[in-house]
Amino acid sequence: MHVKYRDVDQTFVGNVDDVWVSVNRFFSQVIPSFDMARKVTLTVDLQKLIQDVEGVIAITPEGPELLISKQKLTDSETIQLCLLAAHVGYRLGHLSRDSFSKEELQTRLGKSSKITSTRLGELCREGMATKTGEGNYKITTIGIKRLQEETLPKIREKIQT
Repeated sequence: MHVKYRDVDQTFVGNVDDVWVSVNRFFSQVIPSFDMARKVTLTVDLQKLIQDVEGVIAITPEGPELLISKQKLTDSETIQLCLLAAHVGYRLGHLSRDSFSKEELQTRLGKSSKITSTRLGELCREGMATKTGEGNYKITTIGIKRLQEETLPKIREKIQT
């Protein structure tokens, strides 16, 4: 009998009784480990994320866009939303990468290179963003979680007033 559960493959050979005992032992050992790991593994629910950012960002044929005026956002919020839009667009298969260069973010922010660099440095120190091997910036998983739970509600409050 061949069993595959997530990333684990196991083949059991023998008489029916021996295989049955081995399969039960396998599941009693493996599944609790996966359940424990799942409890401490942070993942992003893409469907919920898309619902949360509806009306805030959009993925257009030209690329990711903010639907909120930058005047209502802090520089940090603007960068976070741009990085989030890149992440969503990439995960949906509409973009070839999930990151922006510093220059692209500077253009989107509409501020100086120094301000952009300062905000990116702050976001990286806070764990909200990270620099890729190519020198681009992308949002982190914990950055997405914090954005969903802390920043997006504040942004929504600002745009309603």
